[in-house]
Amino acid sequence: MPVLTQPPSMGDVLKYEVTPNYTREDITLLAGLPYPAGSVLGKITASGKYTLSSAAGADGAETAAAVLLYPVDATLADATGIILARGPAIVSRAALFYDGSVDDAAKITAKLTELAALGIIARDGA
Repeated sequence: MPVLTQPPSMGDVLKYEVTPNYTREDITLLAGLPYPAGSVLGKITASGKYTLSSAAGADGAETAAAVLLYPVDATLADATGIILARGPAIVSRAALFYDGSVDDAAKITAKLTELAALGIIARDGA
């Protein structure tokens, strides 16, 4: 019998938010890849679009600014997504997805600290 695996959903990522009308926003995701739920995003200063928050850079996206709540396929064109933009909110640390350059504990901790500054707290037991 084949094993079926399901990608993370919004319920796996978001564990608490004060009110969706305050914490969420609709945004535009930069084309080029599929974004899974739980993606840690940064905002590109010049265009206002969001993409995976990298460990380094100079376009603004190197600073974590949001967590994507639902998966979005932006492989071929820019797409709209719903993000957790501010807290108070709690997300599951295990459900977060990072850019490939965020590849060690120190870089992950830096991203979590940037999210915490927005009121988005990541917890292990969430």
